[in-house]
Amino acid sequence: MSIQPNWVFCTKAPISSYYTRQPEEHFPELPQWAEATTALVTLRSLLIQAGLDRSNYGSREWNPLGTFINVGDKVVVKPNWVHHRNGSGQGLDCLVTHTSVIEAILHYVAKARPQSIVVGDAPIQGCDLKALMVDCHVPRMVERFIANGVNIVLKDFRRTILQSEKLGSKAQEECQPIGDYILYDLGCESSLEAITSLNSEFRVTMYNPDWMKRTHAPGKHQYLIARDVIESDVMINVPKLKTHKKACITGALKNTVGINGHKEYLPHHRKGGSQNGGDCYPGRSGLKGLVEELLDAANRAQRTVLRQILANTARAGIALGKLVGTDNNYDGSWHGNDTVWRMALDLQRVLHYGAADGTLSNHVQRKVLTITDAIIAGQGDGPLSPTPIEFGMMTLGVNAAAVEWVHALLMGLVPQQVPLTREAFVPHRYSLADFVPEEILVWVNGQPVPTSELFVQYGRAFRLPSGWQGHFEPGQLETSSSQLEESA
Repeated sequence: MSIQPNWVFCTKAPISSYYTRQPEEHFPELPQWAEATTALVTLRSLLIQAGLDRSNYGSREWNPLGTFINVGDKVVVKPNWVHHRNGSGQGLDCLVTHTSVIEAILHYVAKARPQSIVVGDAPIQGCDLKALMVDCHVPRMVERFIANGVNIVLKDFRRTILQSEKLGSKAQEECQPIGDYILYDLGCESSLEAITSLNSEFRVTMYNPDWMKRTHAPGKHQYLIARDVIESDVMINVPKLKTHKKACITGALKNTVGINGHKEYLPHHRKGGSQNGGDCYPGRSGLKGLVEELLDAANRAQRTVLRQILANTARAGIALGKLVGTDNNYDGSWHGNDTVWRMALDLQRVLHYGAADGTLSNHVQRKVLTITDAIIAGQGDGPLSPTPIEFGMMTLGVNAAAVEWVHALLMGLVPQQVPLTREAFVPHRYSLADFVPEEILVWVNGQPVPTSELFVQYGRAFRLPSGWQGHFEPGQLETSSSQLEESA
């Protein structure tokens, strides 16, 4: 049985924790050294309920991911390894994809006998990935597979790494050879083109704004993608479900940002307020405009001393803003951000249609399967400072737009009010969905559930980032869900 693009499967975990070992179960299809973790038990149920390789279920031959992975394929597993530290102080479980989820998936990937398995991501430049790997016990996981004859390769897809998280810190460039990447230019097909002019001032935090002008301009929208991803036959997208300050939600769609190797290709917002040509913050603000200029100057500065002086002055401006009641948004963290969702959808198009020669093909180039870790999800000021919410679920689907729509409903969001989820369904030369949201079919624990009932039966209202609070009026969710059901 194959999964149709408009199908989404959800399974409740036996417990909303990664650390309680589940009762020993019989896994005839897996090696004896596979641990019965919450993640493995939940994933196995998800694969069963999706009907994968149903004829062999219950036997040693059961090979559910063989539906997607052929013998000898190249497979990339893309978790969310965004940062080594949660800014909220609430730990890693709600920040990054849990290692037990990755390990559970790798068991079934290995079962399909691919040629190679790469597990990789491009976290933010200030992430100490080695420290994160140790804290998350990733090396131990890899050692277990290698000791049992399964070769797993870990990859850091970043070409640039910051030596410190501090504003004004120095960057280490060319950490990976340029040959490990493929350059794409979406040109006028980019979702960013509609908001691009000669005066466009795209920004990404802690980066030289002049470099962004080289990659994004009228008729030019470039991305630098990890070659491992493009040369893969199958990519398994394994996001951590969280709220996001700029995009509202990060999961099936936004996780793809981690296939790009360099931040100078990733516009996250536009300089200025909504009343003077930008989307960094609502309205206009003289103080914020001054701080933005100082941040730009710090990011342009070549000398360390000057960079630190400018950065400290910017910090002083931000502190002054707090004293006079100005919010702390200097990076597009609000519902009016009209940039970040466009960049995320561009990367989804490259992932699906990107050919090895740096062009977009008219046909999908690789299989993409999304398996989401929402056993413990992240709410509040994600993606870097979330607080945990015990959601107790994993989801699966082959169409990221459909999966994210379902995520939004489960989180108590109005997907029509979130640009990322809404615009993923807009027809395009390189469409991300050939169906409309009303055609999405959802199963939870193996039973069909109308989209209008998802939140009531299985959802939890996630606390939103401050820049999104008040954007959704009470009752909008019920109204929109009823409209969806009536349309269906």
